[in-house]
Parts: sequence; structure tokens; C-alpha cells
Amino acid sequence: MSTWTSYSRSLPALALAALIAFAPALAEAKMGGGASSGSRGTRTHTPPPATTTAPRPAAPVERSIAPQPAPQPQPAPAAPTRPAAAPAANPAGGAFGRGLLGGLAGGLLGAGLFGLLSGHGLLGGLGGFASIIGLLVQIAIIVLLARLAFNWFAGRRLAGAMGGAGGGARPGAFAFTGGGTGLGGATPRTPASEPLTLRPEDFSAFERVLAESQSAYSQEDIARLHELATPEMVSYFSDDIRANAREGVVNRISGVKLLQGDLSEAWRDGTDEYATVAMRFSLIDLFIDRATGKVVSGDASQPTQSTEVWTFRRPAGEGPLAWKLSAIQQTA
Repeated sequence: MSTWTSYSRSLPALALAALIAFAPALAEAKMGGGASSGSRGTRTHTPPPATTTAPRPAAPVERSIAPQPAPQPQPAPAAPTRPAAAPAANPAGGAFGRGLLGGLAGGLLGAGLFGLLSGHGLLGGLGGFASIIGLLVQIAIIVLLARLAFNWFAGRRLAGAMGGAGGGARPGAFAFTGGGTGLGGATPRTPASEPLTLRPEDFSAFERVLAESQSAYSQEDIARLHELATPEMVSYFSDDIRANAREGVVNRISGVKLLQGDLSEAWRDGTDEYATVAMRFSLIDLFIDRATGKVVSGDASQPTQSTEVWTFRRPAGEGPLAWKLSAIQQTA
């Protein structure tokens, strides 16, 4: 009794261990190894729009020959405009050229110094008519200088306020021509891609490539894959096939059937045209032992479903038969 009890309690642990052991194979039992690979032209590293078939964002491309876009330099934030500094304080207590009091004090000090130099004492310089005239002239000159200094500082404050409020050069005004962040030497933007209108024949071609590429991958027919996919995608499929061979298995795929599909986006990039389509399909997906032919993982009698985002590419102006698989992205 205790032996059966102990055995029954160990069954869940054994099942969990078996599941963990086969988890890598189950995750890779899919054309492309369950990774997001390939290129979508200038939109390779931009997520395609969600669709009814694939409402969640597609996984970012993990392996691609398309370079990662360089981070765009951000314009330095404009320094806050500071109020103009107040004139330096006069050690005697008044600010330079500030008002009539400053002028009067300066005039009196000048007249007193004049009296000392002429031998009439500190206030002797104010005794004569000429000294009074000199005092008035000094006051007038100092007041004039004070007004000029005030106007100069006010002009600087006004110019700073206008520059901070957009009165100077606006980088945004150059967005239509340069696309850069500086005022000179801006790198021109890549020409914007153009929307592309598809026909029913194009969607039929996507469904055909879906089934035939899976079949060619299952048969490890590299020559046929070159007819259905871009050289980049064929290189990834070849890597996966070699990895399976090292493990002693082959990925057998059959019964591919499209259940639902819709267009995410279609556009023209220079001399190439692209179409990204979300597709939900069913298939028999197995790992077979190369030596014995036995099923290693998968169910030969029960189809599984998968939802992926496929991108197709063709030369601009070509017909539906020219579409080739250019990228596969998994969905969350």
C-alpha cells in the first residue's frame, strides 16, 4: 500500500521532469525555430500595426541583416533665460548711475575733491560760481550715463526674453527640408515609403507561400526555399536544419491550412515592395528521430494552431508570383 502511494505521488514530479526535458524541442518545433527573423526594409525595427488576427504587438526582430537605426541626437535643451545682472554695487553705498541721488552724490564728491586739490578744503570747491556750474555739468553727465546704461541693460533683457520665447531660430522650421537637429550640415531624411495597394491575387500568393515554404522546410529542400524566400531567410532556415541534424531529428510539417489572415501594412521602399500580413493557421508539427523515424515530440493526429506575422517582399512593379517570404515575427 505504501509502495503504491509513494509511486502515485512521484508521478506528477516525473511528468514535470519530462515536460521540462522536452520543452526546448517543443519550443523549436516550428519553421524558423519560433524566433522572429528577417528584414522589413526600413521598417525592420518598427513594430507592424496590430490587426484583428494578431491584436497584440508582434515580437521585435531578433536576427536580421538590417542594421539597427542609430539613435537620433536630441537637441540640447535651451538654457533658461536669466535676468540681466544688476550693476555692481558701489562700495560707497549707491549703484553706478542709479537715479538722481547717485548723480548728486557723485557730483558733490567730485566738487569736494576739486576743492581739496585747489587748496580750499573739502567744501571749498562749492564756494564759487564756477564750482556750481561744474557740479551741475557733472550731475547732467552722470544722469545721461545712467540712462544710457539702463537702456542698454533693458535691451539685453528684451532680447533674451524674445530668444527664449521662440523669437530666434527655430529648429522645427527646418524639419521640412533637412530633418536634422542643427542649422547647418543636416543629413537629409530617408525618403518616406509610399503606401501600396494590394489585389486579391496578392493574398492568394501569401497563402501559397505559407503552405509551400513550410513543406520545403519540412523536406529540407534548400533549393525550393530559395524560390519562396529571400536569401536571408533561407540562411536562417539552413542554420535551423543543420541544428536539427546535429540533434538527430527532423522537423516534419504537414497539413498547413490558413484559418484567418489580414493585412497589417503594405508599402514601397525604393525599388522593393513589402506587405506584412498576420496569419493564423493550423498544421501538424512534429520532430522525428532521423534514425528510427519515431515521433520525438508533437501529435501526428492532432493539428496545432499558430499565429504569426509574415512579411513578403518583391521587386517594385512585379506581379503576385514575385512575392517572397522576407520576415517572420512571433506574436505574444
